[in-house]
Amino acid sequence: MSSVVISGDTSGAITLAAPAVAGTNTLSLPAVTDTLVGLAATQTLTNKSIAATQLTGTIAAARLPAGSVLQVVQGTTTTTTTYSSAQTWTSMSSFLSASITPTSISSKILIFLQLGKIHNINGVIIKLTRGGSEIFIGDAAGSRPRSTISNVSGFNGDTNHCDGLNVSYLDSPSTTSSTTYSFDAYSEGSGTTAFNRSITDADNNQEYSSRTASSIILMEIAA
Repeated sequence: MSSVVISGDTSGAITLAAPAVAGTNTLSLPAVTDTLVGLAATQTLTNKSIAATQLTGTIAAARLPAGSVLQVVQGTTTTTTTYSSAQTWTSMSSFLSASITPTSISSKILIFLQLGKIHNINGVIIKLTRGGSEIFIGDAAGSRPRSTISNVSGFNGDTNHCDGLNVSYLDSPSTTSSTTYSFDAYSEGSGTTAFNRSITDADNNQEYSSRTASSIILMEIAA
């Protein structure tokens, strides 16, 4: 292997070492006054661009700017479920939930909860939960229940027609441990509360008899 030794202006030297190769190769230097980039050196690049097709590795989450999406997880269900508790908060984590492990304690978690159908003839309210604890609920006021959102489509005894619910919220869990998000439900009066179906769940081709799907999506956002 041949090499070229360049003495430093005041001391030391730089050795340009050529590897053992077959054939002849050419290394072209640009006609500019600049600094070469080293493979293992810590340097800041300027005026450079990288084509998307050239990105074959990964970028550390800590190097991404605030607002970047670091990871996405989803929980879904196409099944139906019911419960019969009245004026009592009921955890629905066994019906629908998703877990995420933040990469940084400062990360935010963007939650998208979509319930295809939720139905009780007296109306239903729900609240988001993180690790079983309520988040994003209304202010306390007397004995009024505190919730994230309400659904009153079945009010006045309608056992067929019902709506879905959609909730979005940017949470700050302040942890790097696995965290589970779900929701609790609360019905005003007695009777069945149904998810992904109507109360009667009649076997016909009417829109109110449709079965639906529900999902919860969690996105870690760099802060």
